[in-house]
Amino acid sequence: MGASAISVPHIGRLAAGPRNCITDVEGVRVGHCTLDDGPVQTGVTVVSPHGGNLFTHKLPAAAAVINGFGKSVGLVQVEELGTLETPIALTNTFAVGAIVTAQVRHALQANPEIGRSLPTVNPLVMECFDGYLNDMHAFAVQESHFRQALDALSTEVPQGAVGAGRGMSCFEMKGGIGSASRQVEVGAGGNRFTVGALVLANFGKLPELILDGRPVGRALAADAVSDTSPEKGSIIMVIATDAPLDARQLKRLAVRAGAGLARTGSAYGHGSGDIALAFSTAQQIEAGSACLNMALLQDHLLDPLFHAAADSVEQAIVNALFAAQTVRGRDGRVRECLRERLARLPS
Repeated sequence: MGASAISVPHIGRLAAGPRNCITDVEGVRVGHCTLDDGPVQTGVTVVSPHGGNLFTHKLPAAAAVINGFGKSVGLVQVEELGTLETPIALTNTFAVGAIVTAQVRHALQANPEIGRSLPTVNPLVMECFDGYLNDMHAFAVQESHFRQALDALSTEVPQGAVGAGRGMSCFEMKGGIGSASRQVEVGAGGNRFTVGALVLANFGKLPELILDGRPVGRALAADAVSDTSPEKGSIIMVIATDAPLDARQLKRLAVRAGAGLARTGSAYGHGSGDIALAFSTAQQIEAGSACLNMALLQDHLLDPLFHAAADSVEQAIVNALFAAQTVRGRDGRVRECLRERLARLPS
């Protein structure tokens, strides 16, 4: 395809933030713990929305379940109350229980009265199935790995086959963690806001892959063994913004993640778990306060944020594919990376 064809495309017309990552939203940090040991190819990724105590200073949040074939924990309360009160943890399907326990212990360290004089905490853990490369029967992910991911929190975000993305597949190639951001100007007053996305990409059939509007997957599939089985992958899409939005508006923002996902070639198959979670860092909700006094954007001003959400999710998926390296996992199985596949295409 030539060197230019292998470069990472910039999705859409909006400008990226300085890092082109979810951490361009001020206060957001990401940490990984990666397990890479023969048949064990998995890990944990944590998104921390702010550096304070999330249980006492919650953030507005909302989720959109695009297709609900998933085993996440915490989404019911997010839907009901519209708040985020723990970091967001990503891992493999069989590790959800261990990470839920780790989330609760972490919250108890800062708030010992949780479950006694204080309400219980709502741990938020989301997952994808990495069993093609990872031996999930080993139950390798432990509570300590969540703590290691917390210790690694940073504004710099390694991408690809790292953290929870270590064993994930995308369009029958190596997938994993991807992140991106977009900056927008909203209204006549020149208000500037950032929308950032982080994805755990584990979905897609190779012939359906679209890169920046180009049906690249068809060319890649021409010399590959045909896999006609149904699409059973999943994706978790985390969207952060510094725009002042409430839970209802954040639900609308989360829904737009589906536009970015669809543009890469996904049709949200029967067996896919496609979940988006959006939160705003603009204003914190102090636990125990009697009244909320929140400034909010008017709904008619949300369109630029909707475009930013769709573009940043699509870009994050593309970045995950380009950042990933080839990984060999259980039973000698291999997921080749996109760059190697593209390099073999004729110019």
